Amino acid sequence: MSSAVETRKPRRSPGVVLEYLPFAVVLALVAFGLLRIAMYHWREGAVLIGGALLVAAVLRAALAHRNLTLLAIRTRTVDVISYAGLGLLILFVALTITGGPLR
Repeated sequence: MSSAVETRKPRRSPGVVLEYLPFAVVLALVAFGLLRIAMYHWREGAVLIGGALLVAAVLRAALAHRNLTLLAIRTRTVDVISYAGLGLLILFVALTITGGPLR
């Protein structure tokens, strides 16, 4: 007699999908920035990537740890300072180097 093993896929609750939404927003902004860079608008792309890091810093500061599955790397303070610092540095470089379109 053989026993039938029923395999069930675990259902995803809406809360699990929402945990990845902040990371998806940041990732979409970075992807759009990389697309602009690939289209030879490197300053616009760099501004978008810097802005995406600033968005990541704001999301990391505002949301609870359980809602930031992939944005939470270290402690909240370290993450916010790292994201904001790198985002501001990229924005500074993109906006101060002359040459290239930025509308």
